[in-house]
Amino acid sequence: MEKRLGIIAIVVENANQVVYVNQLLSEAASLINARLGLPLRDKGISLISLVVEGDTDAIGGLTGKLGRLRGVKVKSVLTAFREDDHGQSGSGPGSD
Repeated sequence: MEKRLGIIAIVVENANQVVYVNQLLSEAASLINARLGLPLRDKGISLISLVVEGDTDAIGGLTGKLGRLRGVKVKSVLTAFREDDHGQSGSGPGSD
């Protein structure tokens, strides 16, 4: 299955869900290349951004699980970059 690069933005509006968000992120650690968390205590929300790499099913599964948590909003963007199981790129100049 081919891998994709992407970004997931998470807004946590319910502080009680932070434990569950972190549990899901720990379970998906193999997908996550980078994570930035920003607790905005004065606004009562937390923002988390993730750089992910994996197949679309795995990335979609993670965003779906996160999005089902009450008080958690999730958006994801996948790049056009594709890599197959053998490390071969499938985007960029000359990839057609």
